[in-house]
Amino acid sequence: MHRRPGASRPTRHRVGPDTFGLDEERVLRFADGTLDPAQEPRLAEEVAEVLPLGWSLSPRAKERLYTVTEHLGGELRLLEWLDRHPGLPRLTARLVVLTGILDRYSDDAGVVEALRSSRAEEPLPAGLEGVLPPETDEETLSDISYRIDELLFERHPQDAARLALATTDWLRSAARRAAPSSPGTGEMGDLMDHLHKDISEAGTAA
Repeated sequence: MHRRPGASRPTRHRVGPDTFGLDEERVLRFADGTLDPAQEPRLAEEVAEVLPLGWSLSPRAKERLYTVTEHLGGELRLLEWLDRHPGLPRLTARLVVLTGILDRYSDDAGVVEALRSSRAEEPLPAGLEGVLPPETDEETLSDISYRIDELLFERHPQDAARLALATTDWLRSAARRAAPSSPGTGEMGDLMDHLHKDISEAGTAA
């Protein structure tokens, strides 16, 4: 849930964060255990709407998100809670996991080199036309991560899911092509297989 330093980029087309919000009364009732269970799915949807670019929210919105997160026991528990709610919350949780992994792999020289080698054989992987820059470098995966967050924040969850699936396809293909002696790329291939399945399942219900 935390962008690595420098991973976030400003955007000209983002919808202003103050047009999104968490209902204050709903948040407070959830935190003190008095929220009607029938209202919890709506709260999960509100959290899913603000979470992808939560760093850019207004201070009041950040405070409400923090209240929900702390009540649940931290960021991991927040994602697990979102995953229990089908539709946008579940899809968002699984995409947030992917974007965190993409940011982490941006710092893995072996992974970056595997992606360069993959693009030497397939310059424009399917579904990533217009997304990938001509050259692959340490910023490539974090740029994709940010774009997924941005699409979610702008309320285009199916577009975000399609980009995520194209990205997991590319990374697992790159892992298969990489030298077997590279432990980072081997792990990446396994993770991408798992995430591709999870995101596919969540996306069909969003």
